[in-house]
Amino acid sequence: METLVEEAVAEALRGGGGEGIRLYVAACTERMAPLFVGLRAGEPGREADMDFYAESVRDLWYADRPLVDAPERVRLLERFPELQPTEEGITDVADTYAFFAALCLRYALLAHGSGSADAAVSCGHAALTAMGMLDRNVAGAGFLGEEQRLQSLSLSGDVSGLWDASVTAGRERFRAVVGRLSR
Repeated sequence: METLVEEAVAEALRGGGGEGIRLYVAACTERMAPLFVGLRAGEPGREADMDFYAESVRDLWYADRPLVDAPERVRLLERFPELQPTEEGITDVADTYAFFAALCLRYALLAHGSGSADAAVSCGHAALTAMGMLDRNVAGAGFLGEEQRLQSLSLSGDVSGLWDASVTAGRERFRAVVGRLSR
């Protein structure tokens, strides 16, 4: 399967250690978190899902050790409506980006728990796919390029500012998607 993840990033993940993989997926998921939490806010019965998502993203940042309950978290996440197949598919803007955010978290949990570089690449691919779609739908946007830059930064060994940059990027993405909803 070909992914949007740059080859240098994929190779660094495959050649790096577990802590590097865990940091990479934590940062990817942090950038996607506002798309899930923000787009699902106010939906009846989804409070526990939003709490679970936010707690999982927080716990992913403990990159010095794998999450021992990652398999259980994946099972819980896979029950989310966003990850359930439907005959109609996903056509709504909010549902599309919430799906990619849930998918990103799924792969992040798999990678964090197992140290799998392939799961980490899939996590990054989900984020890049969503940003590519956002770029195609928002005039003059550069979200895909920014995601590629931040993915490379998360593997550089210099993590200072990575969390702040990821939070800021996530907020910008959320604002862009909300802007699409109001049209």
